[in-house]
Amino acid sequence: MDLSFSPSQQMLQQSARTFLQQRCPPERVQELALDPRGFAADLWKEIASLGWPGLLVPPELGGSGGSVGDALALVEELGRACCPSPFIASAVVATSALTAAGGRRARELLPGLALGERICTLAVLEESGRLDPEALVLPVAIPGRLTGRKLFVPDAHVATDVIVLGRAATGPTALVLPMDRAGIRARPLDSMTGDKLFELEFAQVEIGPDDRLGAPGGGWEVLGPAFRLGALARSAEMVGAGQRVLELCVEHARVRVQGGRPIGAYQAVQHACADLFRDVESARWLTWEAEWKLASGQPDADAAVATAKAYCGEAVLRVARRGHQIMGAIGYSEEHPLHLFHKRILAASLDAGDAALHLETVARAIGLT
Repeated sequence: MDLSFSPSQQMLQQSARTFLQQRCPPERVQELALDPRGFAADLWKEIASLGWPGLLVPPELGGSGGSVGDALALVEELGRACCPSPFIASAVVATSALTAAGGRRARELLPGLALGERICTLAVLEESGRLDPEALVLPVAIPGRLTGRKLFVPDAHVATDVIVLGRAATGPTALVLPMDRAGIRARPLDSMTGDKLFELEFAQVEIGPDDRLGAPGGGWEVLGPAFRLGALARSAEMVGAGQRVLELCVEHARVRVQGGRPIGAYQAVQHACADLFRDVESARWLTWEAEWKLASGQPDADAAVATAKAYCGEAVLRVARRGHQIMGAIGYSEEHPLHLFHKRILAASLDAGDAALHLETVARAIGLT
């Protein structure tokens, strides 16, 4: 098992780091966090010009046909920069779902997604908040009219299209709808992390066979693997963010003087920094081991992804919390970027299934349930 980056992945990550340092420094991230849109259209256009949104789109549809590993290498850098963008939802989850489903709608949407001209979000969660096919209540009848609501839909204010998962008589069914279709309304939700989440209300939205993604009743078969990639991408994002927290804390320990010497000279602070390093590296190893198992078709790939997501959601969040202790008062001020990383890690730990959900997957895989 070789978890080292390929030369092309190293080049992608290095170029991404340089770009994000120049175009998305902490000051820009702070501005966007206070912006009601939380999104920079000009930055997204620049990202699109680099071809990042088309990384997982097949070449015949305008993308570069990259691998999941390529996408994760890039997402890790996005996490390290705390860059706010719809990349994971649109360029990873939605793109992989559309690619897997195929059909006319996928062929229509994927070229625009590859160019960054279209942004696709996902409307899946309902009142229970569980990412589970049994939790689906929204009724779907094709042809017919869609009425109901979905919660915690990311980036609905900038999305051009939405993948909706509901329940038909044949089982979970996925739809792809334009956001400007009559009867779709997005209402912003308050979130402690500052992420732009929305409630989507569907009021007698007309739907037909052309809106269906995949086979009737096959919505979870199409979206399930995409959600798995989303969980892995969120894990990589947390790893990148945790890496940056580690760097900030080590630098602070070197330059912050207390009692006539840098605080990094004190054993307690040294131990705390060592704990950060252990948690970040463990999270990184589990994430890339899961990617390797997916890429090589290992039978326990699902359990590996669940293990990585559950561990990252707890370990990297622990990194953020310990980072505040090392940084002291400055780490709690808005002038310092630590709070931005803490919020992003918290949001990523809950997206694509929280630790409890993924631990259930691990338990089933080892025969505990």
